[in-house]
Amino acid sequence: MKRAVVKLLLGLLLAFATGQQTTDDWDIYRFHINSNITSRYATTIITSRVANRMNESKEIEFHVQIPKNAFISKFKMMMDGQVYDGVVKTKEQAQEQYTEAVSRGQSAGIVSSVGRTMEEFKTSVTVAAHKKVTFELTYEELLKRTHGKYELQIHARPMKPVKDFKVNVQINEKAGISFIDVKGGLSTKALANAITKTHADKQAWVYFYPTVDQQKTCDSCGEEGMNGDLVIVYDVNRDNGLGDIKTSDGYFVHHFAPSSLPRIPKNVVFVIDRSGSMHGRKIKQTRTALIHILNDLAEDDFFGLISFNREIFHWKRKPVKATGLNRERAKQFVLNIREGGSTNINAAVLEGARMLNTHPREGSASILILLTDGDPTTGVTNLEVIQSNVKQAIAGKFPLYCLGFGFDVNFEFLEKMSLQNNGVARRIYQDSDADLQLKGFYDEVATPLLTDVTMIYVGGTNLTQTNFSQYYNGSEIVVAGEIIDNNVEIFTPQVVAISSKQKVTFSNTNGFMDSSVSEGLLQRVWAHLTVKQLLGKELLLSGPEKEKVNKEALELSLKYSFVTPLTSMVVTKPEGENTEVLHKPKEGEAPRLRSHQRNTLAGKRYFFQNQRGPPSLPQLPPRILGLLPVRIVKSYFETDSTFLTTTPAPVFHRFLMKAENDTYPLCFDVIGAVILKLLHHPSTELYINGVLDSIINGGFKKIVIHVGTDYDIEVDTEGISLRQRQTTIRYTTQDPITTERFTVIRRNKETEFTDADVHLAILVHEKDGNKFLWPVLRRPPSAGNTEGLLALNRVQYEEVHQNVRKTVKLANRETDVQRSSAVDYGISSPINMDCWFTSADFALPRPWNDFLVVQL
Repeated sequence: MKRAVVKLLLGLLLAFATGQQTTDDWDIYRFHINSNITSRYATTIITSRVANRMNESKEIEFHVQIPKNAFISKFKMMMDGQVYDGVVKTKEQAQEQYTEAVSRGQSAGIVSSVGRTMEEFKTSVTVAAHKKVTFELTYEELLKRTHGKYELQIHARPMKPVKDFKVNVQINEKAGISFIDVKGGLSTKALANAITKTHADKQAWVYFYPTVDQQKTCDSCGEEGMNGDLVIVYDVNRDNGLGDIKTSDGYFVHHFAPSSLPRIPKNVVFVIDRSGSMHGRKIKQTRTALIHILNDLAEDDFFGLISFNREIFHWKRKPVKATGLNRERAKQFVLNIREGGSTNINAAVLEGARMLNTHPREGSASILILLTDGDPTTGVTNLEVIQSNVKQAIAGKFPLYCLGFGFDVNFEFLEKMSLQNNGVARRIYQDSDADLQLKGFYDEVATPLLTDVTMIYVGGTNLTQTNFSQYYNGSEIVVAGEIIDNNVEIFTPQVVAISSKQKVTFSNTNGFMDSSVSEGLLQRVWAHLTVKQLLGKELLLSGPEKEKVNKEALELSLKYSFVTPLTSMVVTKPEGENTEVLHKPKEGEAPRLRSHQRNTLAGKRYFFQNQRGPPSLPQLPPRILGLLPVRIVKSYFETDSTFLTTTPAPVFHRFLMKAENDTYPLCFDVIGAVILKLLHHPSTELYINGVLDSIINGGFKKIVIHVGTDYDIEVDTEGISLRQRQTTIRYTTQDPITTERFTVIRRNKETEFTDADVHLAILVHEKDGNKFLWPVLRRPPSAGNTEGLLALNRVQYEEVHQNVRKTVKLANRETDVQRSSAVDYGISSPINMDCWFTSADFALPRPWNDFLVVQL
């Protein structure tokens, strides 16, 4: 039976169809988003009703974007009077169900990708002719206050007008709502009158009901409907006292954000990476952000500037007062920062800590801010040693904030180092507004109001975090917990902190606490906040302590049906449909891959049953990389029925690294459809990435070329897609594509890309009836700051021992290698070559994960 595919992304939803069909083949005739916000806790339900108008069955895919800070808690599909629920399970239980689906030859697993503020959920189901299906997804999030406001973000990209499209948002805040506004691209011009906003004292409502015509005529609209954001912004009334405390069913939630406090002068040091990888737009945007930050420093602030590569460059060796003259002189230092060299993070952060430690100022709030885009490459490079050194140097006296620039950075390293020192890590996305992201983060910590904040709750237990190094203007401290024996009479909250130079105490002298909260809400807020904080705490621990925290977070995730990094949601479907598993990624984690892309060798379920194993199979590290893909050697996977189980073998790609002096090349295997960094040339803002094929043991399925901020070129085996801003054009003919900067020429078996002094050829090969791509860099950039697989030189190794197995030495490292063979796909007519088989960790000059990227 022919099956056409329809994708929905409404919201949050994307809807489009592939195959030969008309716009009447399917119909999204209802799409509703209902969000209820009570005490800053938002519960959002997305409901989509889709009809199959065809005379045959069709696969309908539900594809939803949700905020990163949210936890999915419910999902169900309703079809033909049947309800199919998603069930949250432990990852082990979900994996077991997943493996069972794989053994039946089904595709299992859902990609959950990370964007700047959103994550994705997707699933699909086959809908019979002239039948309907309803998808319903629920997610929950605790809204975070930044810059003096809360934001609820809704992204709408339906890809076609929807007749019954409604967004309903209701806000209930007993403290009173001070203001409410609606922003985002969908709130202006043609769609402005589709928004109704009502504001009472303690409640507010926002309705967004665009007509079909309006969905076609807004700035970012067309025949494919809306494409933009709707952002509801609000804040609540505040006083200078203890804040907003709610109690219900033996739980409490305390929102603490006093107003009208005197600001505390800052003592801030900026530590700025100026290594070679910061070349181009990164360093320009960093300079721009620092100029704005310097302009905003108050006269009674003190500040210091350090830039670093393998060396340390001071503006001054101690923090100086932010006078007008000092700020102007500092701007000249910033404008003269030039990138180049390696990265000595350890020395730079320790020097920043030294400046703050040796020049303390009573009554000020000290802050250390690190901005970097890469791993340490010189000096102390062991990450654990660096973290230990920094923790010892700071000794809890001030927070360290780490800003990681782009996706190449080791974000987990920065996150752990920040958490160890009472700070947070933030990813700065390498987009055109990166300078605004930097400035926006600084604004969050620009105005300290309190230091050494201690939250005290007599009669409380099972508390979330209660100690905070600093409280900043425009932010909010949230604490939740249980009330012992639900005895509100003895429950006594209090906050003790330092304001300017004196100790202050906030207490509830009137004994007033709001208890008019819906049943179970505060318990879910407590669980949500507790899980979030346990996941952060787990990062800092090891051994039995780590296991204990993991267990506690897992139990809460399962009890409240939260999809967290410790749990998965198994999406059940009608008989015969694929079982799917939803995972929530951690920040910086690559998207999870579908079943035929997974590295089953890396887990416990090996596909070799007996003990003799494959002949001479070297250890295969997960997702290893290389330069030239070739076929897998048949002898590795014999088809003896006693040797293999029914679990499908993972997809292997063999890679070559050619050697100097006409010696054998080194070769190694890549498992799964990973996304590889092929060529990054920051000085010209040229970035080329590729995703390996997920079905055949060959090369690349797709290669994407990013040219500056304006152009994205996507090459596959059938053609080229050129995207310029919001417009995408598909090319399948051999007509050349020419702009003022680059040229792309497509031929039968090759696509050529030329940009300045770069010449890239993308070859098309065929194996077993399946086509795949392979890139060849025929002329590299003249600048020396390129990164990626295509930028690597030939290897030069020394033969140490010559036996049945050979031992070779490369860059002061030795390993045994095994004689094998590979096909060189870097030429138009591939040839078979002998090679020495090893691991990528040995063959590559840098760790294998340096060549991975999260997204194309």
